[in-house]
Amino acid sequence: MNIFGPNRLHVELLPEWDIHFKKFDRSVQDHIMKKLDQMEQPLVGRGLHGSRFLVEEVGQYRIAYEQDEPARMKSVHFVGTHKQYEEWYRNQTD
Repeated sequence: MNIFGPNRLHVELLPEWDIHFKKFDRSVQDHIMKKLDQMEQPLVGRGLHGSRFLVEEVGQYRIAYEQDEPARMKSVHFVGTHKQYEEWYRNQTD
């Protein structure tokens, strides 16, 4: 029984979200894909210092996304290691 059925959100993978993801081992990719599936649930991730981005953690990996509640959508901008994420985030604020 899926308690989130009609409340599920659409997870959109934006261009270039997978620059680092496609280089990961298959087992890591599978683990991250499970988290992306879980992100369809109506839960809000951790905010980024007043930024428009939210982040989900998957072990040492990070998923950065924006959430549009009225549209019921999460737009994934980035998936990578913590270090790759820090560099990506720094480039978003330049």
